[in-house]
Amino acid sequence: MGPAGGAVSGRGQVSVEQCPDGPLLVRGADTVRDAAGEEHVVRRPVVAVCVCGCSARAPWCDGTHKVRRVRRAEAQLEADG
Repeated sequence: MGPAGGAVSGRGQVSVEQCPDGPLLVRGADTVRDAAGEEHVVRRPVVAVCVCGCSARAPWCDGTHKVRRVRRAEAQLEADG
């Protein structure tokens, strides 16, 4: 029971942390709503949410950002000479 006899749901406070060149790490959420407004149930204490827009498992990160980062670095090396 929560305050004044109401129910309390969820896992407590939700926190979001941006990984450098990577996903958002979301802790304590019950659902994640994607850009289209669809809600996705969270089944783990921490989930990685894609921010690069290239994940085949959106809204979840599948590591595609790592491949994109390598390709950007290779392209920069070629451009530099």
